[in-house]
Amino acid sequence: MLEKVYAAAFLGVDATLITIEVNIDKGIGYHLVGLPDNAVKESNFRIHAALKNNQLHFPGKKITINMAPADMRKEGTAYDLSLAVGILAASNQVNSQKLKEYIIMGELSLDGSLQPLKGVLPIAIEAKKQGFKGIILPTKNAKEAALIDDFEVYGLENLSDVIDFLDDNKKFTPLIFDTQKYLNEIDDKFSFDFMDVKGQESVKRALEIAASGGHNILLIGPPGSGKTMLAKRLPSILPSMSLNEAIETTKIHSVAGNTKNKEGLILERPFRSPHHTVSDVALVGGGQYPQPGEISLAHNGVLFLDELPEFKRSVLEVMRQPLEDREVTISRAKFTITYPSSFMLIASMNPSPSGDFMNDQNKIQSSSLEVKKYLNKISGPLLDRIDLHIEVNPVPFDKLSNEIPAETSKSIKLRVQKARDLQTKRFDEYNIHYNAQMDVKHIKKYCKLNQDTKALLKKAMESLNLSARAYDRILKVSRTIADLEASQNIESHHIAEAIQYRSLDREHWV
Repeated sequence: MLEKVYAAAFLGVDATLITIEVNIDKGIGYHLVGLPDNAVKESNFRIHAALKNNQLHFPGKKITINMAPADMRKEGTAYDLSLAVGILAASNQVNSQKLKEYIIMGELSLDGSLQPLKGVLPIAIEAKKQGFKGIILPTKNAKEAALIDDFEVYGLENLSDVIDFLDDNKKFTPLIFDTQKYLNEIDDKFSFDFMDVKGQESVKRALEIAASGGHNILLIGPPGSGKTMLAKRLPSILPSMSLNEAIETTKIHSVAGNTKNKEGLILERPFRSPHHTVSDVALVGGGQYPQPGEISLAHNGVLFLDELPEFKRSVLEVMRQPLEDREVTISRAKFTITYPSSFMLIASMNPSPSGDFMNDQNKIQSSSLEVKKYLNKISGPLLDRIDLHIEVNPVPFDKLSNEIPAETSKSIKLRVQKARDLQTKRFDEYNIHYNAQMDVKHIKKYCKLNQDTKALLKKAMESLNLSARAYDRILKVSRTIADLEASQNIESHHIAEAIQYRSLDREHWV
């Protein structure tokens, strides 16, 4: 007897429908085809034990299972429940009428309990797109799948519950998740708040500009000056995620298996901080069975690279294309995967190998040649993709001991949100949301300069020997500074401030 059960696999951050065909005939044997990996092949041992421990019968006949499309590799343990239900339906141990209406997936324990799986949200999105009525999956994954409106989600505890649902032995209620109510209840309480930071007003200003326009930023300062402390507080002033951004972010983390211990939607902007020993694949994504890397896990959030020159040059260079295109493309012989990677990069570094600035008052231990060699670990093209280069000086004692509370993240966030709202309205007809995403045609249209501002920028370009890409960065940052003042035009003081944020382009660094 032949029965079909429906499941899904994901390629990148999107899911593909998998049809599991189970045929039971005369003879003895168990044949599983359709490019299953070892975890899928081992499922028959888990299924056999789960059926026996739930007083069910594993047929002693010839069982042939095809996982279609047969030319696509099937990975992981999420097909255990699909295969078990197919075997039960083909051997007349469970009613098969509902099988065509639901996606059924979950990992089976030997006692029949269901363990959570990854990639649930893209699977639920694809199931609704394909016209399925709902999805049956482990309880711990239910809230994530319930983000999809007008779609039945049944989170069940074990194999017996699945059988009771299919046979109508019990009444199960689909989970309904009120996404809008959940969004409204989110409070602006941050683990890291700018009110904890003493002094560093100029750096806070630069971070506010970066957050307002989505600009990449590099902090340069000696050890102990507060670079990491400031970087960790950047997410607290970024605008709250929209529903679409939250779903995009949740999809990526779901595919990576990072949502198993979380409930529902990811609403906090991601903050990823990989160690400088990270590999190319871990940062960008890929592997034998491609997974999203750190830059995709930072999508709609912040990627923090501490001690930037300590990262392998090859690792930093592979970031150039994602920083420009805001997506990562991983190509293999049989397929190509694209992961979104629209993130804010914040990096930190020491100004020299010894950790000190080069100036007359502070005689550093490193020679100018050593400083130049140290700074050259970061390529010019990568630096050109970072909009703001900020010097971070140590905080003097009188500011550290000052008891007057600093400005809170919440108040800074209000100004950032107003600037972002202006940008959203400005770019309404385009598929971009903030100034850092502007390309050449947008810059020409929205970053027009008068004669005075043009002369000032020309002088800076010639004296600092800036590249064409640095020219674009200055214009984008100037546009953001003007937005913070709600100014329609870019004025000379906007350009002057933006030029100050190109520290590494100045002669004293080399």
